[in-house]
Amino acid sequence: MVNEASEKRVQFDFEIDFSNGGGIQGQEFRLDIDGDDINDQELADYIVKDLRLLMVGNVRILNKKVILERHKRAGTQPVEELGGTHSRFIDLSHSITAGLITYKGFPAPLICDFLSREASKQFYDEGTSFQIGKIEMVANTGTYLDSPFHRFQEGNDISQLDLPCLAELEAVVVRTEGMPGRAVDRRTFVPIDVRGKAVLVHTGWAKHWATDQYFEGHSFLTEAAAVYLKEQGAVLVGIDSLNIDDTSCGTRPLHTVLLGAGIPIVEHLCNLHLLPVTGFTFTAVPVKVKGMGSFPVRAFASLGAAQ
Repeated sequence: MVNEASEKRVQFDFEIDFSNGGGIQGQEFRLDIDGDDINDQELADYIVKDLRLLMVGNVRILNKKVILERHKRAGTQPVEELGGTHSRFIDLSHSITAGLITYKGFPAPLICDFLSREASKQFYDEGTSFQIGKIEMVANTGTYLDSPFHRFQEGNDISQLDLPCLAELEAVVVRTEGMPGRAVDRRTFVPIDVRGKAVLVHTGWAKHWATDQYFEGHSFLTEAAAVYLKEQGAVLVGIDSLNIDDTSCGTRPLHTVLLGAGIPIVEHLCNLHLLPVTGFTFTAVPVKVKGMGSFPVRAFASLGAAQ
């Protein structure tokens, strides 16, 4: 049992600016701490998460001091979940069509008959015919999943990913549509419990799909956001944008950090605006092909299925 005389709390003021305008202030806010001190970054993260603030800009911690005082809190509040017992599926994938350009410079898929219905009639009895299709495409087409092998030669390819890492994952939507700028930073994720969850970033960029605008000026995550998601225990990260990284430069810190930690990435999602923030599961399973780092998926959410 902790000696009450040794229990410490931190008292501080704070000022928070919102990226979409306005702000809030707090005076003489008190928080239980386990050790002898706590840094300003940890305090800022706690306030944002505890108040569940969104679109947070700058956070300033002022007049901080540690005081001896008995701890007040027994634990954290549970996250609210969507009620209901019936599942409902929402498709989060773009359709792959002949001629579709997912990335400029990558060839569009070729979809055709390997064996047409008419040609198949010679092999079967009267009234019986089949179509056998053929598709030629690069792996990064449509809505697809990246495995560690996509970035790292020794990483697991898509055939080596375990189904529990891809199917029926408890998930959360992080909404960034309307936020100023293109970069989605770590502060955006601080208010949200991401541990053990698929984190789906709703930027709204999917509305530009199959247009020239989709390829220019897309939203992306910062390296600090990737590090935070890794440290907080996210198990998959998805985005409804051209790329989770900033493609205007040659580095790919998001792919490096997340795939290096064994966290799959799903890009080019859609329909995230139809999802609640929590209370659903996410599935994105590619075909089990050896030696492929990426492959298209039929990504979908099942509402009311989160346990």
